[in-house]
Amino acid sequence: MQNILSDFSREDVVKNAIKANWKNYHYCLGRSPTVELSIGRYLTWFLTSMPDHFMNLVVCTELPTHGTDELINNALTHFRLLKIRRLSWLAEEGIPAIEIRKYLIAHGLIFEESFATEMAVDLLTVPESVPLPAGLEIISVEDGETLRKWIHVASIGFDVPEESEKTWYEFFVEAVFDLPFRSYLALWNGKPVGTSQLFLSAGVAGIYNVTCLPEARGQGIGAALVLAALLDARLMDYRMGILQASELGYRVYRRLGFQDYGQLGVYLWENDPEPHKK
Repeated sequence: MQNILSDFSREDVVKNAIKANWKNYHYCLGRSPTVELSIGRYLTWFLTSMPDHFMNLVVCTELPTHGTDELINNALTHFRLLKIRRLSWLAEEGIPAIEIRKYLIAHGLIFEESFATEMAVDLLTVPESVPLPAGLEIISVEDGETLRKWIHVASIGFDVPEESEKTWYEFFVEAVFDLPFRSYLALWNGKPVGTSQLFLSAGVAGIYNVTCLPEARGQGIGAALVLAALLDARLMDYRMGILQASELGYRVYRRLGFQDYGQLGVYLWENDPEPHKK
């Protein structure tokens, strides 16, 4: 299989692959007519009506020679008209950090230096299994009914408002039943309790949307969901698994063999007075 990354010695290569996988994740979801995917010379964005930083992404690919302030202002005006409530803004490598920070902070964005921990693991070293609670089963999400259950569990786990579940379903249903996506749902004694997702891009296996219902946490279910995705990727000859770890999941990923590759820093924008709980 071409372009499969396996060199863990180059930190810059691994970090670039993590970011590329994340960006491509959003772009691939952009096939849905319910989202806005705009690809431009200076700014590219993926927008949904979900009030979530992760599900609304702006990537600054280049700074214009003149008119940066106007470019950013026009983009934010557009986002307000669309009633976008929260988004994350990523600046590409090569853009002077001081320059972009000056403009974005002036427009009310906040730099989150430790938005997530960038991590990677050699898939040849991950365990074949982890201890599971009795009655746990992990299934693939292959139809609309199962996807609705997956989204409901993920919404509770990530504290996403219930009214956003329909929106989430509408743009996921267009993409996630086929590669490069695979989604996993944990059933505990038949009850949906946890989710994870695999996205294959940029030569690596990306892990996303790992969560459990509050009452199911601390049982090893999250580790099992991540491992199911990693082992599937290994069967497809991928060597590197990557993810962006929250504080809650960090220790779980370390136990599976993931290593740190630094912090993911992004700018956060909110057009909403309500505090974000996620």
